[in-house]
Amino acid sequence: MTPTDQVQLHILKIVEEQPEISQRQLAERLGVSLGKINYLLKALLDKGHIKAGNFLRAEDKLKYAYLLTPEGMSAKLQLTRSYLARKELEYLAMKSEIESMRDELARYDELA
Repeated sequence: MTPTDQVQLHILKIVEEQPEISQRQLAERLGVSLGKINYLLKALLDKGHIKAGNFLRAEDKLKYAYLLTPEGMSAKLQLTRSYLARKELEYLAMKSEIESMRDELARYDELA
């Protein structure tokens, strides 16, 4: 999973929970630039994973809502599976490294 895939996964999750979220709020929440969010949302729109609709706010200004499409839900599930598999491998590697370090420290403690 690429870093872009990871950010897109987070965008899909957030949009599913908060369809009315602004691009600026997304950028702040994910710690990326507004330009990158704009680029990634456009890519998700082009792929058909989300659709953008607008509605009038109380101040008579247009505001967008981003909605997950069925294709977006499938993409989100696929990205989630990929992310989980990668994290599980990282966890196993980290667990092994921790055990190895504990063994090493135990050996040094026995010598002291």
